[in-house]
Amino acid sequence: MQGDINPLYSGTTVAQLYLSAFKAFPDRKAIVCDGTVLTYAMLHKRCNQIARLLKSKGLKKQDAVALLLGNRADAIATLVAVQFIGLRSVSLHPMASEEDHIFVLEDSQAKALIVDSSRFLERAVAINKKGVSAKIFTLDDSSIDAGLLQQAALMDDSDFVPESDPDEVTKIAYTGGTTGKSKGVLQPHRTAVTMMNYQLATFEWPADIRLLAATPISHAAGALILPAFIRGGTVYLMEKYTVDEFLDIVQTHRINCTFLVPTQIYGLLDQNDLGKHDLSSLELILYGAAPIAPPRLKEALEKIGPVFAQLYGQAEAPMTICYLSKGDHDLNRPHLLASCGRVITGNQVKLLDEHLQEVATGELGELCVRGPLVTNGYFNRPEENDKAFAGSWLHTGDMAKQDADGYLYILDRSKDMIISGGFNVYPSEIENCLAQHPDISMSAVIGLPHQKWGEEVTAVVVKKAGKHPTEQELIDYVTQHKGALNAPKSIIFEDELPLTGLGKINKKAIRSKYWQGQDRQVS
Repeated sequence: MQGDINPLYSGTTVAQLYLSAFKAFPDRKAIVCDGTVLTYAMLHKRCNQIARLLKSKGLKKQDAVALLLGNRADAIATLVAVQFIGLRSVSLHPMASEEDHIFVLEDSQAKALIVDSSRFLERAVAINKKGVSAKIFTLDDSSIDAGLLQQAALMDDSDFVPESDPDEVTKIAYTGGTTGKSKGVLQPHRTAVTMMNYQLATFEWPADIRLLAATPISHAAGALILPAFIRGGTVYLMEKYTVDEFLDIVQTHRINCTFLVPTQIYGLLDQNDLGKHDLSSLELILYGAAPIAPPRLKEALEKIGPVFAQLYGQAEAPMTICYLSKGDHDLNRPHLLASCGRVITGNQVKLLDEHLQEVATGELGELCVRGPLVTNGYFNRPEENDKAFAGSWLHTGDMAKQDADGYLYILDRSKDMIISGGFNVYPSEIENCLAQHPDISMSAVIGLPHQKWGEEVTAVVVKKAGKHPTEQELIDYVTQHKGALNAPKSIIFEDELPLTGLGKINKKAIRSKYWQGQDRQVS
């Protein structure tokens, strides 16, 4: 607890870091979005007002507050205001199902849900009808709420002293599990501040940052906003990604930095008139969160230029475990295009076998991490902590090899997670959903290599005797209960599934049958 820490050695908080940026660059442009331009001073005032309003609503330090927000300036102001009053932020995935949103609200014990009603009002209304305990607020005036922004405009905009403490939790990041329901990853200020320091020290930022958030700020793109602010950069927001709009914004605003998932990179490469757009301003394209095909990465380097850098991390050790620099994207060393990079200075990483012994160079082992980047554990999941932290290491579940030069190559995921289009998909959740269908006996969900999406969610299904569900019926069923993100792209019907000697479904054998020896690279 805070009382046990000598204040002489106290750390900083996310809120204090935002405040330092606001004070350092008051007249610079902080955010540009849909014709709206906010300077750092203007953003600061808006954060102060929203923070005071949220306090007046009865929210207090370390309450969990869920957020379902789009990419807009007021969403960033709300995210910062939540930090100002020391709340635990819980970002809801914009593509998740209503059922999953309700689970996260209940599991995190959220006291409030703040919804961007310009995009998600229908979902907010549906959740409200389910009688969740969280109080629902909408950014704009709606049938549910008078609108936080309208109310906040009447609040005092003078300096608000951040109320968060360095030892507290700043965020609960939900990630699906391979067994059971999703788990909430507790991210203290230590983890968030460490990530930012690693980003600033390691990523090859432009001198005058013009960062385009082309993916949801609730996830990876949002983690780049704070370091960009610390450097006095400007954040440009895209509400919905399209190749044409991305190219237009880059050219018009001379964007020099962005984060993309591989499918977005593929879309750029497949654009017929790519060469007609001026992309010369781009200095750094960070990518990650999904498998990327080395041949397509080579194509990107040839068509767009030597501006790519790969990041690797996970919710339990966010974004900055390893880094493959721009210089390492070297066409004269093509084997490196299959690497996730070298360990970022400050992390301790070892590849361990099942007995927690380090494997030899070139041998396969589970990538395990120690250091200040690592989470405090899972919210109300002590049994999961025991597994994740066995031997006082964070076990990532990623199986990897390391070469003599220190480059890591992830070959498989022990947890069977699928990454499709830059988003994590968890087979057990889909299998559990299919198990509830009256016509299904059993199923196994795997990811098959896909040129565009990285991996394609595929369900291998055994029907009950006398039942004849169609492929589209099952896809629609999963879509209804788990959202489009988790819906299989294809269904394969089999009379039986291969089993291990212990009677478990043998996914290795299933993959071997349908994978046809194709290689995949996980970033």
